[in-house]
Amino acid sequence: MIDQLSEQEETNLLCQTFGVSRSGYYAYRQAATRIDRERLRLRIWCKELFRDSRGSAGSRTLTDLLRGEGEQIGRYKFRRLMAEAELVSKQPQPKPHRAEQGERPNIPNRLKREFDVPQPDCVWCGDITYIWAGKGWIYLAVVLDLCPRRIVGWHLLKSMDAGLVVAALDKAYQLRGRPRNIIFHSDQGSQYASVIFQQRMWHYKMKQSMSRRGNCWDNAPMERVFRSLKSEWVPKGGYQSFIDARKDIGSYLMGYYNYVRLHQWNHGQSPVTAEENLKSVSDIC
Repeated sequence: MIDQLSEQEETNLLCQTFGVSRSGYYAYRQAATRIDRERLRLRIWCKELFRDSRGSAGSRTLTDLLRGEGEQIGRYKFRRLMAEAELVSKQPQPKPHRAEQGERPNIPNRLKREFDVPQPDCVWCGDITYIWAGKGWIYLAVVLDLCPRRIVGWHLLKSMDAGLVVAALDKAYQLRGRPRNIIFHSDQGSQYASVIFQQRMWHYKMKQSMSRRGNCWDNAPMERVFRSLKSEWVPKGGYQSFIDARKDIGSYLMGYYNYVRLHQWNHGQSPVTAEENLKSVSDIC
């Protein structure tokens, strides 16, 4: 108010009228024009991390990333920094729950939403999604290690047949050193119910588990992976070609998602870090 009236009246008179000391008024003006270098530094850092996440990271994730770099900052302060920088996360809202239906007679739901797995390579989850590339849809199959929420296998094809999920499983099996006695959980898709996939289950000494029909919550960790991929990484209009899609999606799944992206499930750690810490504790015990 004093700033607005100072062009018409003397500053001393205005300060006396509003009960403000003149020294206090001038100190306020200097503070208002002074550049907060520390806040500017944090805001620039915030923009860089937000850009690296392709606009997907929210205040909680970005705060954890900064704390991981040794920066002492609270989430609410960081939320104000995001507002000042006009940064808004593009994470989608949750979808309504669907009614539960029955299990598959010959392949039961062994997992039963027991998503808290104590050790890696005990339970894997798999699923398929579709992504636009060039002039048509391409199909992505992913295998997730449920304990650290780490992507252990994936495959991309232009057709959605049983070979897609078998290839993703084969890659995971080789990458993880041919583990045994794993429970492999998926939905009731025809690819996972195919003879060739069930033969792989037998050959790799794995036990197959399937969600109840039409119940995505029975395989919620995989649904979360695909939601993150599409909301955080895949361009809104899809990819220009199959080759571009394979390169970029592989970079996300085996790079950013596994090594950089922080997960609440892992107490603010990336899947790789969480698995390494778990192995360190096991070695000590």
